[in-house]
Amino acid sequence: MKSIKAILLIFIALLGFGLSAYANPQPEEEKEFNAGETIFHHLSNSHEWHLFSIGETHVSIPLPVILYTPNGLDVFLSSEFHHGKETEEGILLERGKNTYIIEHDHIKLAGNEEATIYDFSITKNVASMFLSVVLLFLIFGKVAKSYQTDKPQAPKGLAGLIEPLILFVRDEIAIPAIGKDKYERFMPYLLTVFFYIWINNLLGLLPGAANLTGNITITATLAGFTLVMILFNANKTYWGHIFAPPVPAWLYPIMVPIEIVGIFTKPFALTIRLFANITAGHIVILSLLSLIFIFKSFAIAPISVGFALFINGLELLVAFIQAFVFTLLSALFIGQAVEEHHHEEEHGEHQPAHTEASHIEKPTQAELKEELAVTA
Repeated sequence: MKSIKAILLIFIALLGFGLSAYANPQPEEEKEFNAGETIFHHLSNSHEWHLFSIGETHVSIPLPVILYTPNGLDVFLSSEFHHGKETEEGILLERGKNTYIIEHDHIKLAGNEEATIYDFSITKNVASMFLSVVLLFLIFGKVAKSYQTDKPQAPKGLAGLIEPLILFVRDEIAIPAIGKDKYERFMPYLLTVFFYIWINNLLGLLPGAANLTGNITITATLAGFTLVMILFNANKTYWGHIFAPPVPAWLYPIMVPIEIVGIFTKPFALTIRLFANITAGHIVILSLLSLIFIFKSFAIAPISVGFALFINGLELLVAFIQAFVFTLLSALFIGQAVEEHHHEEEHGEHQPAHTEASHIEKPTQAELKEELAVTA
């Protein structure tokens, strides 16, 4: 815990230094307000963390730019972009043997745009990811420490908030979707996904924060982890259903490719669902606030701000719901992969006659899971 707190203090100190070093006025020519450009700027990733603007003074935190070019490794702060020369192609920045062209945070080599540049920069999304990971370590480190006592006691404080959520993920997501005998080994992953998405959704609602879970590369990576959990834990029954589905053999050339495609449509659905819902909420809020600058009327301002505050409050609920839905669907897909399917004829001799009739009327557990996955 001490080392984590030290890292957090160093991180805050560096941000404070960068903030004080980069709160410089940058005069710009007054131009007509472009709502689309403004919204896209707030949603996109960047090499600097822009916090707010006061008149012509833009308060931002410069972030490290780490590039590997044909001429070697080049490391500098993003504040150097503003010392470059503006051209029609973008900002021209000369650094030693390299001359960069920066356009919409995309960096190329001037005169050799076909050259490959590997960008390992600490962008706004990466910095936000580090911040959320530090928060997760601090939160769960403190919660775990509260349980390290010889005297059993009811959870209080932060542990009193977190424990019901952990039990919620266990009792309402993991056990119903995966099964009481197999859920435990998947709990660490499900808890990590749930709290990681929820915390980043909440951080994204803060003014000047990064839109991490509204970035499709982040949601695709999270969905990729779910795919890995499915593929590496799937049993013979799951693979048998993929490559030998319960249909006539002459349908195999049609059904097998469909089942294989179905393996990848599940993480694709997870990717698009989280990305679209989080991004849509930010777009609605920014669009409502943009009406103030479009109409330039005092009558529009309170209406726009009122609706924006309402949507922002609604987004607090959406932040939790999207973390819940992503975790639930991940658990359902994992549960389908590890579930043991029993054919009716294997147990027919051991079932009484009246239970067979009730078995026909009631849907199976697998059918319930598939229906829940579709409706969710």
